[in-house]
Amino acid sequence: MEERNGGGPAMIFPFSAIVGQEEMKLGLLLNVIDPGIGGLLIMGEKGTAKSTAVRALAELLPEIEVVAGCPFGCTPDGFLCSTCRERLENNGTLEREKRRMKVVELPLGVTEDRLVGTLDIEYALKKGEKRFEPGLLAAANGNFLYVDEVNLLEDHIVDLLLDSAAMGVNTVEREGISFTHPARFILVGTMNPEEGELRPQLLDRFGLCVRVASVQDKASRIEILRRRIGFDADQEGFMQRWQAEQDRIARSVTDGRMRFEAIEAKEAALEKIVSITTSLNLDGHRADIVILKAARALAAFRGTGVVGTEEIREAAMLSLMHRQKRMPFDEIGAETEKIKAAVWGLTG
Repeated sequence: MEERNGGGPAMIFPFSAIVGQEEMKLGLLLNVIDPGIGGLLIMGEKGTAKSTAVRALAELLPEIEVVAGCPFGCTPDGFLCSTCRERLENNGTLEREKRRMKVVELPLGVTEDRLVGTLDIEYALKKGEKRFEPGLLAAANGNFLYVDEVNLLEDHIVDLLLDSAAMGVNTVEREGISFTHPARFILVGTMNPEEGELRPQLLDRFGLCVRVASVQDKASRIEILRRRIGFDADQEGFMQRWQAEQDRIARSVTDGRMRFEAIEAKEAALEKIVSITTSLNLDGHRADIVILKAARALAAFRGTGVVGTEEIREAAMLSLMHRQKRMPFDEIGAETEKIKAAVWGLTG
């Protein structure tokens, strides 16, 4: 929940009550099931529930296992921060606890120190001990890192995000003293393409991408008004009415995370994925890998047990929208039509 101006808690509009925008909601949920997908970029005009959906996701996130008391959320069996490594060396073991995943917001005007954290050099020189003030990358480890208007981020902040996203580690060095901690996060960005483009290096870092637009169906627009009025009039009552659906989605996500490793992707599925990517003008192999990950996550979410043609089609539409090159004389939207032709050309 957020804070009201008066100091009391203000509830976030429930994820399950958002009308339409199914691709956007699905893209977020698939990243919860498999964080290795690489995040989601949401492109669209203002007022299309982009920020609402990301913030509302927090209520559906599951618990994860971390080192007890670690401010960096270290995974006990994964890469450890400098403090946890020392504790493991001294004690031979690390206590564990469950901690719920969260959505950490990165403001546009964030400074480098606020993002990566700071080392207290004076304290280190006087006491001979490291004192590290964690930044937003520490809070984001194991969680979602959300950047609204990501296309307006300053270049040096983008570079820091790219480094952390690539390595999964944040290292801060000052005057010969260094501190290292894990920084594996699920990057979610929202942007209005009319306000500027996104750097290609960062664009490619997003596993999935969706384009959202205002709902045009008259009945759906009326329903949006009804739900907004109901929420504003009685937030607690509105939340209670949607709690059963919230719980259902949360269970589906938790079950999907448990089923994910067992999901099969047979040879025929791999051939279908490659048949799509080879028919398009794509660079590298990241697209193939992301489609496979998203298709497996989708199968886990639906409980089908195996990756089928429908999962591949939907995963490809989410994975390729920002990777297809538009040639100089192509009309706007031509790249989308090429993707659809390749995806719906699948058989079986």
